[in-house]
Amino acid sequence: MIFPVRRARLPLYAAACSLLLSTALTAQTASKPTLAPAPDTANPNQQFSSAAMPGGVALSPDGTTVAWTLRGHDGSTLHLTDVADPAKSKIIAVEATTDCSNASPIWSPDSKTLAFLSTCTGDKAKPTQEQIFLWSKTTGRTKQLSHLTGNLQQPAWSPDGKSIAFLFVENATRSAGALDAMKPWSGVIGEDGVEIQRVDSVDVATGKDKWLTPAKLHVYEFDFAPSSNEIAFIAANPPGENTWWIAKLYRESTTAQTPTVVFDPNTSSTALHGLQIAVPRYSPDGKHIAFIGGLMSDQGSTGGDVYVVDAKGGNPADVTPNIDGTPSWEVWLNDNRIGIVEDRSGRTLLPDYDVAKHAYIDGSAIDLGESSISGGPIKDAASVTSGAQAFAFVKSSFTSPPEIFAYTHGVEHQITHLNADAKPLSKTVSIEWDNDGFHVQGWLTFPAHYDAAKKYPLIVSVHGGPSASVGARWGNSMWAEQGYFEFQPNPRGSFGQGEKFVQANVKDFGYGDLRDILKGMDVLEAKYPIDKDREGLTGWSYGGFMTMFGVTQTHRFRAAIAGAGLSDWLSYYGENSIDQWMIPFFGASVYDDPAVYAKSSAINFIKNVTTPTLVIVGDRDGECPAPQSFEFWHALRAEGVKTQLVVYPDEGHGFRNPAHIRDRAEREVKWFAEYMPAK
Repeated sequence: MIFPVRRARLPLYAAACSLLLSTALTAQTASKPTLAPAPDTANPNQQFSSAAMPGGVALSPDGTTVAWTLRGHDGSTLHLTDVADPAKSKIIAVEATTDCSNASPIWSPDSKTLAFLSTCTGDKAKPTQEQIFLWSKTTGRTKQLSHLTGNLQQPAWSPDGKSIAFLFVENATRSAGALDAMKPWSGVIGEDGVEIQRVDSVDVATGKDKWLTPAKLHVYEFDFAPSSNEIAFIAANPPGENTWWIAKLYRESTTAQTPTVVFDPNTSSTALHGLQIAVPRYSPDGKHIAFIGGLMSDQGSTGGDVYVVDAKGGNPADVTPNIDGTPSWEVWLNDNRIGIVEDRSGRTLLPDYDVAKHAYIDGSAIDLGESSISGGPIKDAASVTSGAQAFAFVKSSFTSPPEIFAYTHGVEHQITHLNADAKPLSKTVSIEWDNDGFHVQGWLTFPAHYDAAKKYPLIVSVHGGPSASVGARWGNSMWAEQGYFEFQPNPRGSFGQGEKFVQANVKDFGYGDLRDILKGMDVLEAKYPIDKDREGLTGWSYGGFMTMFGVTQTHRFRAAIAGAGLSDWLSYYGENSIDQWMIPFFGASVYDDPAVYAKSSAINFIKNVTTPTLVIVGDRDGECPAPQSFEFWHALRAEGVKTQLVVYPDEGHGFRNPAHIRDRAEREVKWFAEYMPAK
C-alpha cells in the first residue's frame, strides 16, 4: 500500500520550497485530465472516476436492511435500503441541519437503532467536528449522543447494546493516520504535542463517555468480547505513527484500565517474530482471538495469514498455512469456522477455514472474480450478520462500477444501481508471467480508442507499499485516456500470492522486484503493439522509490515521474520518525548494517541516470519526507539530467487539495508528452 516514511524540516530546504512553489502552481498545459481523482492508496495519482461512490456499508443484524453512505461534493448522505425490495430506499437526515456529512453507520444488536458519525451538529464554531448520532427505527427520529472534541473513528456497538466504543484522539489537530499532513516540527520532538489514540465509549442511555484504554497506549484497532465486559485491542507505546510495527495484542476489562498482553510478536519465537498484526476478532464463545499476521509496510494495508490465539495468551496458531493468496480481513462464523476476504492474484475470494484443522473448507468459497470489495473503515471489510447468514459490501471491477451487493443464504442481491450507465473508457486484462522461480501477476490497461494496427507508448505504474497490491477496481486510467498502455505490476513483495511472496524482497529492495517488472514488460512487448522507444516509469510512495532506483539501474525508460519517493535509505533512516517499520525489511538498523541500506539507495548510483525525471512531493509528507525528493532532484541537476522538483504546500502523503491534485496530474501528462513525444 503506501510506503511508510517521515520527513525532516531543514532551513535551506524550506527556502527552496517556497521558491519552487512561487511558479509550481501557475503552470498550465494544453492537455488536462477531465475526471476527478478517486482514492487509491496503492497508486493514488493514477486512477480517475466519475462514478458515484457508495461506502460505509452496514447490514442490520436481522439481515433486512442495508445502511450505506454516498459521497458527494458537499459531503456524504446516509441511506437505508430494504434487502428484499431494494426499491424501498430512503435518506436519513439529521433534523434542521444542512451542509454536513454522515459516515460510519453501525446497527445496534437488536437492529432497532442505527448509530453513525455526523458533522450535522449545527455548531458553526466546529463545522467539521464529528459526533455520534442515533436514528430510531421505531420513531424515525435522530438525536445527537456524544459531545466531544477530537477525532472519532471506527465506532462499534457493545454486544449488549448498552454502549458504543470508538477510537478517539482528544483535541486532535489532525487525523491519527500517517497519510495526512504532519504537524510542523516544534518543541521537544517525540515528547511535546504527542497525540494518543485511545478507545473511548459513550453510554447509549445517558450519553456519558468513559475511557476504556489507558493514556500510555496508542490503540489502532479493537473488538468487544461477546460478554461486552472485555475488549481486545492492538496497541503500542506512543508516538503512534512510529510504533504500529511493534504493536502488541492486549485484552482488558471494560471496567478497569489494566491491560494484559495476549501476544507480543516482538518477543515471540513463532513465525510472527518481528512482524505485524491487525484486525483482532473475538470468537463467539469469547475464548479465542483471531487476527491477521504478516509482513506489512503500513497500517491499513493489511495482509498475511489468519492466526488464532487463546484469549488468555499464548502462541497463536496459523489457520491458513501455505495459502496461495493473502487474507486481508476475517470474521468468525461460529466457534470453529472463520470466513476471510482473500486477494489471490487479482481475484477476490471469500473462503471459510476450519480453525481446529487449520484447513480450507471445501466448497465454501465464493469467487468474486477479478474484483475488489470494500465498505467499512478496515481494508476489504464486509458487513456480516451472526453466523454469516447474510453479508454485504461494495463491489467493483475494471468493468463494473461500485455498487452495493448483499448475499443471503448464498444468493446474491444487487442493492444499488447508482452507476447503471457507466462504462469503462478502456479495457484492462490480467497479465501473468514467471521470473526467478516466482509466478507474478499484473494488469495491462489498453489505450482509449485502441487500434491494434497502431503502436502505443507504455507507462509502467508501480504501486505503493511494498506490502500492497493493485486490485481490480473501478477507475479510468489517466494514462489510457492520454493514449498510453498502462502496466500495473504486482512484483515480489506484493500481496496476493502468499506470505513467501510478500517477504521475497526483504533485504533486496529494488532488485528482484525490478527484475519482475522488466520481465513483465518483455512479455507485454512480445504480445501487444508497444513502442519500445516510448516507455515511461512512474509510481507513488514505494513506487516513487522504485522509480528513483529504476532509472539508476536501466536506460530502458525514456522518461520517469517519481511521486513521494525515497532516494537514500541511509539518510532517510535518520530523517524519519517511523524507523520501527524498517527492521523487518532490512534485518537490522542502519547503524548495525549500513551496507544493506546503501545497496538499495538510488543516490549511490546517480551517475548512471540519463532518464528525464519529474519529482513530486508534499512539503508535510510524513511517510516519504520531502528532503528525499530534494536530494534526488539536486543530484540529477548536478549531473546534468533533465529534471524538475515540484513541492506542494501543506500536503501530506495523500494529497487533499483538489487544485494540487489537478495541477499534479497536468504536470505528469505534460512531462511524458514532452519526453516521449508522439512520432
